[in-house]
Amino acid sequence: MAGAIYIKQEDKEQLMKILEENKYTSHTVSKYIESLELEMERADVKKPDQISGNFIAMNSKVIISVNGIEEEITLVYPKDADARNNKISVLSPIGTAILGYSEGSVIEWRIPDGLAKIEIKKVTNSPS
Repeated sequence: MAGAIYIKQEDKEQLMKILEENKYTSHTVSKYIESLELEMERADVKKPDQISGNFIAMNSKVIISVNGIEEEITLVYPKDADARNNKISVLSPIGTAILGYSEGSVIEWRIPDGLAKIEIKKVTNSPS
């Protein structure tokens, strides 16, 4: 974890519902839910007009580099996740890691394969 992160009030409300719905799931999933909860606790909650377009919100399209491998993904709610179309759930390790960060941020985050270095290259589409 590094730096300040920002989250839209409406995203936080939706994510809190998801956290509550998934509170009593498997140990693996609960680990990811706990990580998202911690990130949301430290996030600075803002109204949509207070966050610039270069911050990652829900449904943002983003170009990231994970351990030097670049890809474009869309950060989505769990029900919309689709790996074939690069739609990554916010409950995934990478999804939780990038929520609220801005272009140029570099994050070190634990993923199943170990510690990952995640660079936010560009936010190509951030919903308002």
